[in-house]
Amino acid sequence: MSQQDLANIAGVTRQSIGGIESGQYAPSVTICLRLAKALGCQIEELFWIEEELPKVEAILTKPACNEQQSRVSLARVGDQLIAYPLVGNDAFRIDMVPADGEVVAVSPALREGSQCVAGVPPVVAPGVFPPQVTGEPVRVERLPGIISKPPFSEGKLENETQSQTGTNKVLVRLLDDIDKLHNTVVIAGCTPVLSLLARATERWHPQLRVHYHFAHSMAALRSLCRGEVHIAGMHLYDPQTGEHNISFAREALRGKSAVLITLGVWEEGLLVLPGNPMEIKTVTDLVEFGATIVTHEAGSGSRMLLERKLQDQRVPLHMVKSFEHVVHNHQDVALSIVSGIADAGISTASIATAFGLGFIPLHQSRYDLVILKEYLEEAPVQQFLNILGHRLVRSQLEVLGGYDISNIGQVVANI
Repeated sequence: MSQQDLANIAGVTRQSIGGIESGQYAPSVTICLRLAKALGCQIEELFWIEEELPKVEAILTKPACNEQQSRVSLARVGDQLIAYPLVGNDAFRIDMVPADGEVVAVSPALREGSQCVAGVPPVVAPGVFPPQVTGEPVRVERLPGIISKPPFSEGKLENETQSQTGTNKVLVRLLDDIDKLHNTVVIAGCTPVLSLLARATERWHPQLRVHYHFAHSMAALRSLCRGEVHIAGMHLYDPQTGEHNISFAREALRGKSAVLITLGVWEEGLLVLPGNPMEIKTVTDLVEFGATIVTHEAGSGSRMLLERKLQDQRVPLHMVKSFEHVVHNHQDVALSIVSGIADAGISTASIATAFGLGFIPLHQSRYDLVILKEYLEEAPVQQFLNILGHRLVRSQLEVLGGYDISNIGQVVANI
Protein backbone atom coordinates (compact mmCIF):
# COMPACT_ATOMS: atom_id res chain seq x y z
CA MET A 1 0.00 0.00 0.00
CA SER A 2 1.43 3.38 -0.99
CA GLN A 3 1.31 6.47 1.22
CA GLN A 4 -1.36 7.91 -1.06
CA ASP A 5 -3.47 4.73 -0.90
CA LEU A 6 -3.40 4.77 2.91
CA ALA A 7 -4.11 8.51 2.97
CA ASN A 8 -7.19 8.03 0.74
CA ILE A 9 -8.58 5.21 2.95
CA ALA A 10 -7.93 7.08 6.22
CA GLY A 11 -9.15 10.42 4.90
CA VAL A 12 -5.90 12.32 5.56
CA THR A 13 -3.26 13.91 3.35
CA ARG A 14 -0.30 12.02 1.91
CA GLN A 15 1.99 14.60 3.57
CA SER A 16 0.57 13.58 6.96
CA ILE A 17 1.44 9.93 6.32
CA GLY A 18 4.96 10.89 5.26
CA GLY A 19 5.45 13.09 8.31
CA ILE A 20 4.30 10.34 10.67
CA GLU A 21 6.59 7.76 9.06
CA SER A 22 9.61 10.07 9.25
CA GLY A 23 8.91 10.96 12.88
CA GLN A 24 8.49 14.66 12.08
CA TYR A 25 4.77 14.80 12.81
CA ALA A 26 2.88 13.65 15.92
CA PRO A 27 -0.63 12.68 14.79
CA SER A 28 -3.77 13.67 16.67
CA VAL A 29 -5.98 11.11 18.39
CA THR A 30 -8.44 11.36 15.48
CA ILE A 31 -5.79 10.58 12.87
CA CYS A 32 -4.49 7.69 15.02
CA LEU A 33 -7.98 6.21 15.18
CA ARG A 34 -8.48 6.61 11.43
CA LEU A 35 -5.18 4.93 10.62
CA ALA A 36 -5.88 2.03 12.98
CA LYS A 37 -9.32 1.53 11.42
CA ALA A 38 -7.91 1.73 7.89
CA LEU A 39 -5.24 -0.89 8.68
CA GLY A 40 -7.53 -3.13 10.74
CA CYS A 41 -5.44 -3.03 13.92
CA GLN A 42 -5.24 -1.39 17.34
CA ILE A 43 -3.60 1.97 17.92
CA GLU A 44 -0.98 0.33 20.19
CA GLU A 45 0.21 -1.72 17.20
CA LEU A 46 1.01 1.48 15.29
CA PHE A 47 2.23 3.85 18.00
CA TRP A 48 4.11 3.26 21.24
CA ILE A 49 6.50 5.02 23.56
CA GLU A 50 10.11 3.89 23.30
CA GLU A 51 11.20 2.95 26.80
CA GLU A 52 14.77 2.35 27.94
CA LEU A 53 15.18 -1.37 28.54
CA PRO A 54 16.57 -2.24 32.00
CA LYS A 55 20.18 -3.32 32.38
CA VAL A 56 21.66 -5.79 34.83
CA GLU A 57 25.10 -7.05 35.77
CA ALA A 58 25.85 -10.68 34.98
CA ILE A 59 28.80 -13.06 34.95
CA LEU A 60 29.81 -14.14 31.44
CA THR A 61 30.69 -17.85 31.09
CA LYS A 62 32.71 -17.53 27.88
CA PRO A 63 34.48 -14.66 26.10
CA ALA A 64 32.58 -12.91 23.32
CA CYS A 65 34.72 -13.35 20.21
CA ASN A 66 33.45 -10.56 18.00
CA GLU A 67 33.18 -6.82 18.00
CA GLN A 68 29.40 -6.81 17.84
CA GLN A 69 27.15 -6.77 20.84
CA SER A 70 26.54 -10.34 21.95
CA ARG A 71 23.24 -12.16 22.40
CA VAL A 72 23.03 -14.07 25.68
CA SER A 73 20.66 -16.22 27.67
CA LEU A 74 20.44 -15.47 31.38
CA ALA A 75 19.67 -17.35 34.57
CA ARG A 76 20.07 -16.80 38.28
CA VAL A 77 22.36 -19.45 39.75
CA GLY A 78 22.66 -19.09 43.51
CA ASP A 79 22.92 -15.37 44.26
CA GLN A 80 24.19 -14.13 40.92
CA LEU A 81 23.08 -13.77 37.31
CA ILE A 82 24.96 -15.87 34.76
CA ALA A 83 25.15 -14.91 31.06
CA TYR A 84 25.58 -17.68 28.48
CA PRO A 85 26.69 -16.41 25.04
CA LEU A 86 24.41 -17.54 22.20
CA VAL A 87 27.23 -18.16 19.74
CA GLY A 88 27.73 -20.99 17.24
CA ASN A 89 25.98 -24.22 18.16
CA ASP A 90 24.94 -22.71 21.50
CA ALA A 91 22.62 -20.37 19.60
CA PHE A 92 20.53 -23.26 18.26
CA ARG A 93 18.57 -26.28 19.36
CA ILE A 94 16.36 -27.24 16.42
CA ASP A 95 15.65 -23.59 15.80
CA MET A 96 17.39 -20.43 16.98
CA VAL A 97 17.29 -19.81 20.74
CA PRO A 98 15.63 -16.48 21.70
CA ALA A 99 17.94 -14.18 23.63
CA ASP A 100 17.17 -12.91 27.14
CA GLY A 101 19.51 -10.00 26.69
CA GLU A 102 22.30 -8.30 24.81
CA VAL A 103 25.77 -7.58 26.19
CA VAL A 104 26.45 -3.84 25.86
CA ALA A 105 29.65 -3.45 27.93
CA VAL A 106 32.42 -5.67 29.25
CA SER A 107 34.74 -5.10 32.19
CA PRO A 108 38.44 -4.40 31.43
CA ALA A 109 39.60 -7.53 33.25
CA LEU A 110 37.49 -9.73 31.01
CA ARG A 111 38.73 -8.01 27.86
CA GLU A 112 42.35 -8.45 28.91
CA GLY A 113 41.83 -12.05 29.97
CA SER A 114 39.93 -13.23 26.92
CA GLN A 115 41.70 -11.12 24.26
CA CYS A 116 38.46 -11.54 22.42
CA VAL A 117 36.20 -8.52 22.91
CA ALA A 118 37.83 -5.81 20.82
CA GLY A 119 35.95 -2.58 20.36
CA VAL A 120 34.26 -2.55 23.78
CA PRO A 121 35.12 0.58 25.83
CA PRO A 122 36.34 0.11 29.39
CA VAL A 123 34.31 0.57 32.54
CA VAL A 124 35.07 4.03 33.93
CA ALA A 125 34.06 3.42 37.54
CA PRO A 126 32.49 0.65 39.63
CA GLY A 127 28.92 0.27 38.47
CA VAL A 128 29.17 3.04 35.84
CA PHE A 129 29.49 2.34 32.12
CA PRO A 130 30.80 4.96 29.67
CA PRO A 131 28.50 7.11 27.50
CA GLN A 132 29.95 5.81 24.20
CA VAL A 133 28.41 2.41 25.03
CA THR A 134 24.98 3.31 26.30
CA GLY A 135 24.41 6.98 25.42
CA GLU A 136 24.48 8.54 28.91
CA PRO A 137 26.45 7.01 31.78
CA VAL A 138 24.23 4.40 33.40
CA ARG A 139 24.66 3.49 37.04
CA VAL A 140 23.77 -0.15 37.59
CA GLU A 141 22.23 -1.18 40.85
CA ARG A 142 24.32 -4.12 42.04
CA LEU A 143 22.34 -7.29 42.52
CA PRO A 144 22.51 -8.79 46.02
CA GLY A 145 25.43 -11.16 46.36
CA ILE A 146 27.04 -10.40 42.99
CA ILE A 147 30.70 -11.32 43.36
CA SER A 148 33.75 -11.18 41.14
CA LYS A 149 34.58 -14.34 39.24
CA PRO A 150 37.97 -15.57 38.02
CA PRO A 151 39.11 -14.98 34.43
CA PHE A 152 38.68 -17.83 31.99
CA SER A 153 41.14 -20.63 32.61
CA GLU A 154 41.89 -24.01 31.19
CA GLY A 155 43.77 -25.03 34.34
CA LYS A 156 43.12 -28.00 36.58
CA LEU A 157 39.84 -28.31 38.37
CA GLU A 158 41.30 -27.92 41.83
CA ASN A 159 42.88 -24.59 40.91
CA GLU A 160 39.91 -23.04 39.17
CA THR A 161 38.05 -21.89 42.27
CA GLN A 162 41.16 -20.80 44.17
CA SER A 163 42.48 -18.05 41.88
CA GLN A 164 39.54 -15.65 41.85
CA THR A 165 41.58 -12.52 41.14
CA GLY A 166 39.81 -11.10 38.11
CA THR A 167 36.31 -10.29 37.00
CA ASN A 168 34.20 -11.24 34.02
CA LYS A 169 31.24 -9.00 34.62
CA VAL A 170 29.20 -7.65 31.76
CA LEU A 171 26.35 -5.20 31.43
CA VAL A 172 23.34 -6.84 29.77
CA ARG A 173 20.35 -5.04 28.29
CA LEU A 174 17.33 -7.21 29.06
CA LEU A 175 15.14 -8.29 26.15
CA ASP A 176 12.66 -10.37 28.17
CA ASP A 177 10.86 -10.45 31.52
CA ILE A 178 13.33 -10.56 34.42
CA ASP A 179 11.03 -12.97 36.29
CA LYS A 180 12.01 -15.68 33.82
CA LEU A 181 15.59 -15.50 35.05
CA HIS A 182 14.46 -16.50 38.53
CA ASN A 183 12.44 -19.42 37.15
CA THR A 184 15.26 -21.02 35.18
CA VAL A 185 17.24 -24.16 35.98
CA VAL A 186 20.54 -24.57 34.14
CA ILE A 187 22.06 -27.97 33.36
CA ALA A 188 25.35 -28.86 31.71
CA GLY A 189 25.81 -32.38 30.38
CA CYS A 190 26.28 -34.54 27.31
CA THR A 191 23.40 -37.02 27.25
CA PRO A 192 20.64 -36.15 24.76
CA VAL A 193 18.19 -37.36 27.43
CA LEU A 194 18.65 -34.03 29.21
CA SER A 195 16.94 -32.18 26.37
CA LEU A 196 14.07 -34.66 26.56
CA LEU A 197 13.78 -34.05 30.33
CA ALA A 198 13.93 -30.30 29.73
CA ARG A 199 10.94 -30.43 27.41
CA ALA A 200 9.00 -32.64 29.84
CA THR A 201 9.71 -30.29 32.75
CA GLU A 202 8.58 -27.22 30.82
CA ARG A 203 5.44 -29.06 29.74
CA TRP A 204 4.35 -29.78 33.32
CA HIS A 205 5.68 -26.52 34.75
CA PRO A 206 4.85 -23.87 32.11
CA GLN A 207 6.43 -21.04 34.12
CA LEU A 208 9.74 -22.90 34.37
CA ARG A 209 12.57 -22.73 31.85
CA VAL A 210 15.27 -25.36 31.52
CA HIS A 211 18.51 -24.24 29.89
CA TYR A 212 20.49 -27.23 28.68
CA HIS A 213 24.11 -26.55 27.75
CA PHE A 214 26.08 -29.31 26.08
CA ALA A 215 29.30 -30.13 27.93
CA HIS A 216 31.30 -33.29 28.45
CA SER A 217 31.59 -34.60 32.01
CA MET A 218 34.71 -32.71 33.13
CA ALA A 219 33.55 -29.46 31.49
CA ALA A 220 30.16 -29.80 33.20
CA LEU A 221 31.89 -30.24 36.58
CA ARG A 222 34.01 -27.17 35.92
CA SER A 223 30.87 -25.14 35.19
CA LEU A 224 29.34 -26.35 38.46
CA CYS A 225 32.53 -25.41 40.36
CA ARG A 226 32.44 -21.90 38.87
CA GLY A 227 28.81 -21.40 39.85
CA GLU A 228 27.60 -21.25 36.25
CA VAL A 229 25.01 -24.06 36.40
CA HIS A 230 22.70 -25.66 38.95
CA ILE A 231 23.28 -29.22 37.77
CA ALA A 232 26.18 -31.06 36.09
CA GLY A 233 25.67 -34.37 34.29
CA MET A 234 28.54 -36.87 34.20
CA HIS A 235 29.49 -40.45 33.35
CA LEU A 236 33.10 -41.02 34.41
CA TYR A 237 34.42 -44.39 35.53
CA ASP A 238 37.26 -44.78 38.01
CA PRO A 239 38.97 -48.15 37.35
CA GLN A 240 40.88 -47.94 40.64
CA THR A 241 37.74 -47.83 42.77
CA GLY A 242 35.35 -49.51 40.33
CA GLU A 243 32.77 -46.75 40.87
CA HIS A 244 31.27 -44.10 38.68
CA ASN A 245 31.46 -40.34 39.14
CA ILE A 246 31.78 -40.10 42.93
CA SER A 247 35.57 -39.78 43.20
CA PHE A 248 35.69 -37.28 40.32
CA ALA A 249 32.95 -35.12 41.86
CA ARG A 250 34.53 -35.27 45.31
CA GLU A 251 37.90 -34.17 43.93
CA ALA A 252 36.41 -31.37 41.83
CA LEU A 253 34.06 -30.00 44.49
CA ARG A 254 36.48 -29.84 47.40
CA GLY A 255 35.00 -27.60 50.07
CA LYS A 256 31.49 -27.81 48.58
CA SER A 257 28.61 -30.08 49.56
CA ALA A 258 26.78 -31.84 46.76
CA VAL A 259 24.44 -34.72 46.06
CA LEU A 260 24.63 -37.21 43.18
CA ILE A 261 21.30 -38.36 41.77
CA THR A 262 21.33 -41.10 39.16
CA LEU A 263 19.61 -40.68 35.83
CA GLY A 264 20.21 -44.21 34.65
CA VAL A 265 22.74 -46.70 33.35
CA TRP A 266 23.48 -46.50 29.65
CA GLU A 267 25.38 -48.82 27.36
CA GLU A 268 28.47 -47.32 25.77
CA GLY A 269 30.33 -48.85 22.88
CA LEU A 270 31.42 -48.53 19.28
CA LEU A 271 29.05 -47.23 16.64
CA VAL A 272 29.65 -48.81 13.23
CA LEU A 273 27.90 -48.87 9.88
CA PRO A 274 24.71 -50.97 9.64
CA GLY A 275 25.58 -54.64 9.42
CA ASN A 276 29.14 -53.93 10.62
CA PRO A 277 30.73 -54.50 7.17
CA MET A 278 34.28 -54.30 8.60
CA GLU A 279 33.34 -56.98 11.18
CA ILE A 280 34.80 -54.97 14.05
CA LYS A 281 34.40 -56.76 17.38
CA THR A 282 36.94 -55.12 19.71
CA VAL A 283 39.00 -51.94 19.92
CA THR A 284 42.06 -53.86 18.69
CA ASP A 285 40.23 -54.52 15.42
CA LEU A 286 40.28 -50.77 14.81
CA VAL A 287 44.05 -50.99 14.34
CA GLU A 288 44.10 -54.37 12.60
CA PHE A 289 41.50 -53.37 9.99
CA GLY A 290 42.77 -49.79 9.58
CA ALA A 291 39.42 -48.34 10.62
CA THR A 292 39.09 -44.57 10.92
CA ILE A 293 37.61 -43.60 14.28
CA VAL A 294 36.06 -40.30 15.25
CA THR A 295 37.11 -39.19 18.74
CA HIS A 296 35.61 -37.02 21.47
CA GLU A 297 37.45 -34.17 23.14
CA ALA A 298 39.78 -34.86 26.06
CA GLY A 299 37.99 -34.99 29.42
CA SER A 300 34.84 -36.60 28.05
CA GLY A 301 33.63 -39.94 29.40
CA SER A 302 33.60 -41.42 25.90
CA ARG A 303 37.23 -40.43 25.25
CA MET A 304 38.26 -41.92 28.61
CA LEU A 305 36.45 -45.16 27.77
CA LEU A 306 38.30 -45.49 24.45
CA GLU A 307 41.67 -44.78 26.05
CA ARG A 308 40.99 -47.24 28.88
CA LYS A 309 39.95 -50.05 26.54
CA LEU A 310 42.99 -49.50 24.33
CA GLN A 311 45.24 -49.44 27.38
CA ASP A 312 43.74 -52.72 28.59
CA GLN A 313 44.81 -54.25 25.27
CA ARG A 314 48.17 -52.43 25.38
CA VAL A 315 47.37 -50.55 22.19
CA PRO A 316 48.66 -46.93 22.09
CA LEU A 317 46.02 -44.40 21.11
CA HIS A 318 48.22 -43.03 18.31
CA MET A 319 48.05 -46.44 16.62
CA VAL A 320 44.38 -45.91 15.89
CA LYS A 321 43.64 -44.05 12.67
CA SER A 322 41.68 -41.01 13.78
CA PHE A 323 39.62 -38.55 11.82
CA GLU A 324 41.42 -35.20 12.11
CA HIS A 325 38.48 -33.35 13.66
CA VAL A 326 37.35 -33.94 17.25
CA VAL A 327 33.57 -34.12 17.78
CA HIS A 328 31.80 -32.60 20.75
CA ASN A 329 28.58 -34.59 21.08
CA HIS A 330 27.10 -38.03 20.50
CA GLN A 331 24.99 -36.98 17.53
CA ASP A 332 28.10 -35.81 15.67
CA VAL A 333 29.71 -39.21 16.23
CA ALA A 334 26.75 -40.88 14.55
CA LEU A 335 26.62 -38.33 11.72
CA SER A 336 30.35 -38.84 11.04
CA ILE A 337 29.73 -42.55 10.51
CA VAL A 338 26.52 -42.12 8.52
CA SER A 339 28.24 -39.65 6.18
CA GLY A 340 31.22 -41.97 5.66
CA ILE A 341 33.77 -39.67 7.32
CA ALA A 342 34.61 -42.33 9.91
CA ASP A 343 34.17 -46.09 10.30
CA ALA A 344 33.55 -46.12 14.04
CA GLY A 345 33.20 -43.96 17.15
CA ILE A 346 32.33 -44.23 20.83
CA SER A 347 28.72 -43.45 21.75
CA THR A 348 25.66 -45.12 23.25
CA ALA A 349 23.19 -47.81 22.25
CA SER A 350 20.32 -45.30 22.13
CA ILE A 351 22.21 -43.13 19.62
CA ALA A 352 22.93 -46.21 17.50
CA THR A 353 19.22 -47.04 17.48
CA ALA A 354 18.21 -43.47 16.63
CA PHE A 355 20.54 -43.40 13.59
CA GLY A 356 20.07 -47.03 12.53
CA LEU A 357 23.73 -47.90 13.12
CA GLY A 358 25.42 -51.05 14.37
CA PHE A 359 26.56 -51.15 17.99
CA ILE A 360 29.36 -53.06 19.76
CA PRO A 361 28.91 -52.79 23.57
CA LEU A 362 32.01 -52.04 25.64
CA HIS A 363 30.84 -50.73 29.01
CA GLN A 364 27.78 -49.97 31.12
CA SER A 365 28.11 -46.48 32.55
CA ARG A 366 26.02 -44.81 35.23
CA TYR A 367 24.95 -41.27 34.36
CA ASP A 368 24.53 -39.06 37.43
CA LEU A 369 23.33 -35.53 38.05
CA VAL A 370 25.56 -33.57 40.45
CA ILE A 371 23.81 -30.76 42.36
CA LEU A 372 25.26 -28.45 44.97
CA LYS A 373 23.20 -28.78 48.15
CA GLU A 374 22.77 -25.02 48.32
CA TYR A 375 20.63 -25.26 45.17
CA LEU A 376 18.47 -28.20 46.24
CA GLU A 377 15.73 -26.14 47.87
CA GLU A 378 15.38 -23.72 44.98
CA ALA A 379 12.01 -24.09 43.28
CA PRO A 380 13.30 -24.48 39.67
CA VAL A 381 15.67 -27.27 40.73
CA GLN A 382 12.96 -28.99 42.77
CA GLN A 383 10.52 -28.88 39.85
CA PHE A 384 13.08 -30.42 37.53
CA LEU A 385 13.97 -33.21 39.96
CA ASN A 386 10.31 -33.97 40.64
CA ILE A 387 9.67 -35.02 37.05
CA LEU A 388 12.33 -37.74 37.16
CA GLY A 389 9.88 -40.17 38.72
CA HIS A 390 6.95 -39.25 36.48
CA ARG A 391 5.58 -42.29 34.69
CA LEU A 392 5.44 -40.47 31.34
CA VAL A 393 9.13 -39.57 31.64
CA ARG A 394 9.93 -43.19 32.41
CA SER A 395 7.90 -44.26 29.38
CA GLN A 396 9.85 -41.88 27.12
CA LEU A 397 13.19 -43.25 28.33
CA GLU A 398 12.06 -46.87 28.05
CA VAL A 399 10.99 -46.34 24.45
CA LEU A 400 14.29 -44.61 23.72
CA GLY A 401 16.16 -47.78 24.63
CA GLY A 402 19.72 -48.31 25.80
CA TYR A 403 19.00 -47.04 29.32
CA ASP A 404 18.35 -48.91 32.55
CA ILE A 405 16.25 -46.41 34.51
CA SER A 406 15.18 -48.71 37.34
CA ASN A 407 16.98 -46.41 39.85
CA ILE A 408 16.21 -43.05 38.25
CA GLY A 409 16.03 -40.29 40.84
CA GLN A 410 17.90 -42.29 43.47
CA VAL A 411 20.51 -40.47 45.56
CA VAL A 412 23.74 -42.44 45.09
CA ALA A 413 26.11 -40.24 47.10
CA ASN A 414 26.43 -37.23 49.37
CA ILE A 415 29.78 -35.46 49.21
